[in-house]
Amino acid sequence: MSRFATAFGNGPALVCFITAGDGDTAANLDALVAGGADVIELGMPFTDPMADGPAIQEANIRSLAAGTRTADIFRMAAEFRARHPQVPLVLMGYSNPMTIRGPEWFAVECARAGVDGVICVDIPPEEDADLGPALREAGVSLIRLATPTTDAARLPTVLEGSSGFLYYVSVAGITGMQQAAQTSIDEAVRKLKAASNIPVAVGFGVRTPEQADAIARIADGVVVGSAFVDLVKQHGAQAAEPIRAFTATLSDAVHKAREVA
Repeated sequence: MSRFATAFGNGPALVCFITAGDGDTAANLDALVAGGADVIELGMPFTDPMADGPAIQEANIRSLAAGTRTADIFRMAAEFRARHPQVPLVLMGYSNPMTIRGPEWFAVECARAGVDGVICVDIPPEEDADLGPALREAGVSLIRLATPTTDAARLPTVLEGSSGFLYYVSVAGITGMQQAAQTSIDEAVRKLKAASNIPVAVGFGVRTPEQADAIARIADGVVVGSAFVDLVKQHGAQAAEPIRAFTATLSDAVHKAREVA
């Protein structure tokens, strides 16, 4: 059984995002696990993060200014895997760092570091050949994005070759700026779950336990990102404890929703 199957197998999962190289990444990753995160997304800093709002854009700038490179990210991932053998780890980012040395190189390095999945924001499913085959050959899940504009005609293309979980971007916009109405999220998740057996996790704009609870009652997972990045900005190298405490409140909300569901 894969780590993803375990994480999503007992009800809705809490998926947490931080940016690699922003603050004390190792301590922050450990804090997420200690707080109850079921899946962790580790952002790969990039110079032009076009899908991200100001919080994650600034985190990218801080990380790159600190000298973070792809080799550092794989080191962080490998060290995380040694400390936390059972927690799924996803690299999330943009195509240039993932393909500049060739997709096969990137996929093999992911597998060596114990990375479970990859989210590439700017390679659409129609261009799957740019990265997808290499990841699947290496046993690494390609996690695709669905959005409010993904219609029934395009959804099969999004789902084909996707595994791990499907990330539903609940708003047609950038990260951290707004949240969709719960009724629209409910409707979208029902349609996605009817089309596939892949777990559906909902993100973009989720910042509070109350929001997480509402989403967890319908979706298989809840993704929180910008709120954690804000904590790193606020607390710097001392962010681990605030991250752990905030994660615990979200985890409690998401996991209690299992009982309600």
